[in-house]
Amino acid sequence: MSGELPEGGDPFRSGYVGLAGRPNVGKSTLVNALCGSHVAIVSDKPQTTRRRQLGVVHAPGAQLVLVDLPGFQRPLDRLTERMQRSVDDSLADVDIVCLVLDASARVGGGDRMVAERAFASGRPVVIALNKVDLLTPVRIAAAIEVAASLGPFEALHPVSAKTSDGVSALRTDLIGLLAAGPAYFGDDVDSDLSLELRIGELVREQALRLTREEVPHAIAVAIEELTPPRRGRMGRVTASLVVETDSQRRIMIGSGGSMVRAIGEGARRGIEPLLGGRVFLELTVRVRRNWRRDDAQLDRFGL
Repeated sequence: MSGELPEGGDPFRSGYVGLAGRPNVGKSTLVNALCGSHVAIVSDKPQTTRRRQLGVVHAPGAQLVLVDLPGFQRPLDRLTERMQRSVDDSLADVDIVCLVLDASARVGGGDRMVAERAFASGRPVVIALNKVDLLTPVRIAAAIEVAASLGPFEALHPVSAKTSDGVSALRTDLIGLLAAGPAYFGDDVDSDLSLELRIGELVREQALRLTREEVPHAIAVAIEELTPPRRGRMGRVTASLVVETDSQRRIMIGSGGSMVRAIGEGARRGIEPLLGGRVFLELTVRVRRNWRRDDAQLDRFGL
């Protein structure tokens, strides 16, 4: 977007909205629903979102920049320390806070802590009560009542990021809170991540989907080679799946290479539309012991 005055002479509006909440309340799924594209990977595993990531919503006369943040948590290692620092720093910079709650779960101490931080930020707070598709109308009404007691919100929206129910109304209210400002991204941009990081995240998304509880937190992905498809020629992506132990490596490879092949097949379905053509994806599984506690390794993975 160019930032020119829209029809009617109203100034162009823009701003950053930070999505804050506990792990697994559906922040990344909600970002995808608001953007209308797959800009953030999703999983039912905790710590799926490891870095601050932006999703861009383009609307007539406005641009909404969504800041998908890791879930609030107590740091356990250098990785989670960095994740929580990213949350703290980002909340200090956004224009609006979208507090995301899981309507299907009881509001607990973690939710209340996040809510306190959101309302103490001094920014307008919009509450998104997610996963209402799992509830009866009576339970939705009860969840709304509890959510409304958390603080002085600007708007409260029961939504289902999974089905997109209520997402349009939430998007409209968020845009309505924007102040006059420039267009930060061009019309063709929906994420701030580099192509390499987006591809790495698509690979990790499939690894999270297919592996057991003992493995997901230990998975990282490094893109070694990226040659996009051109003029009908197949592209090539070479990536390393990094884990911390030999036993995790065996799980990631699978019997006869079955697991790593399944990860590659699933990831390629997301990578090819992103690159605009067919891609040969080569995956290698490597062990980097205790990489989550190693600042140099975290820097290499962009974390």
